[in-house]
Amino acid sequence: MKQMRIFLPLAVLIFAVAATAPGAKSAAAASAPPPPPQQSQQPSAPTIASTLDREISSVEKQIVDVAEAMPEDKYNFSPETLNIPGADYKGVRTFAVQVKHVAASNYFIWSPLTGDKLPEGLKDGNGPENVKTKADIIKFLKDSFALGHKAAATLTTENMLQNPGNSKSTRLRLATFGVAHACDHYGQMVEYLRMNGIVPPASRAKSD
Repeated sequence: MKQMRIFLPLAVLIFAVAATAPGAKSAAAASAPPPPPQQSQQPSAPTIASTLDREISSVEKQIVDVAEAMPEDKYNFSPETLNIPGADYKGVRTFAVQVKHVAASNYFIWSPLTGDKLPEGLKDGNGPENVKTKADIIKFLKDSFALGHKAAATLTTENMLQNPGNSKSTRLRLATFGVAHACDHYGQMVEYLRMNGIVPPASRAKSD
């Protein structure tokens, strides 16, 4: 009887220790119901706004890279100064005005979509006269593309064929024309760089 009194508490203690052992916890976890599977996030479907925004980002990078690649002392360069025999570059835009023209046109083309006012001093396609330094010109350019992203965000399948304000063009036409116009002048700006012995950033060899 005395041995039985000793054995019973000892058995209880052993059982308690075994219940808290790692093996017991693993067994309990194994018997527990599995957590619900995590749902993978699917990429959102493209929209007219996101598609246009991607196109604007692409041409924006090309234009800004070229504008930054041209040294400031060459910003007033024009092919007219090369006096190429048989060429006719009389009166063409300088590189600075090329960049300002892209930016100014962006504002004229995209502002009807957003309702934004034109920047102070912007009266024609050559941009404000007081924007002269390379830093100021590039800021003017980047700000104009920021307006483009804002304009793209306004497009929907319901309104893209509507005419904003007094414009004779549809919203979609204005949004896409801004991209096409910038691409046209990108080609010209690339030639300005080449004429000064500068390889355009997009044409430079990529290092591994």
